[in-house]
Amino acid sequence: MNLTLQKNDRKARMLIVAFSVVIFLAVTVLERVTLNVNLGFDPHVLALVNAVINSIVSVLLLAGLIAAKRGAYQTHKNIMLSAIILSVIFLVTYIAHHLFAGSTLYGDLDKNGKVDAAEIIAAGGMRTVYRILLSTHILLAGISLPFILFTAYRALINENAKHRKLAKITWPLWFYVAVTGPIVYWMISRYY
Repeated sequence: MNLTLQKNDRKARMLIVAFSVVIFLAVTVLERVTLNVNLGFDPHVLALVNAVINSIVSVLLLAGLIAAKRGAYQTHKNIMLSAIILSVIFLVTYIAHHLFAGSTLYGDLDKNGKVDAAEIIAAGGMRTVYRILLSTHILLAGISLPFILFTAYRALINENAKHRKLAKITWPLWFYVAVTGPIVYWMISRYY
């Protein structure tokens, strides 16, 4: 992939902010909407797809970091663009999963959409661990999106010093989100 862009900070800023806000609003609104449609398969399989995508993105982020540290910048660029493309696919399947499967509550053993006192006791301290992981995952996913896009933009216009400076913030955020996604899936999947 030999992709480069012409520098236009004003346009890039507007597009990145607009895209980030639209995605945030779409995820927030669609999280509360469930379509009762028979897809012919269990929509929770999309959550597994999301966990696999996040796992692959985690590996790509590590590989991209290693490539950059070794000075293999074209390899780094290809790897990071692949991680971005997979993250877009993740976003589509994430929205589809929540649109067709709805939300699942940690500890909801009888799958009635409510967690009663007995279920809270049965879930124990792992419910708190799950909620902390999920909260930080969601918060940092929202925060990281514009950082990812600005970092990619700086690389694609060959402002490498600014790219590296932003990447020092972006990479750990993105990596945390990519790693905690499969962990959150693993923890909640028993309640699907």
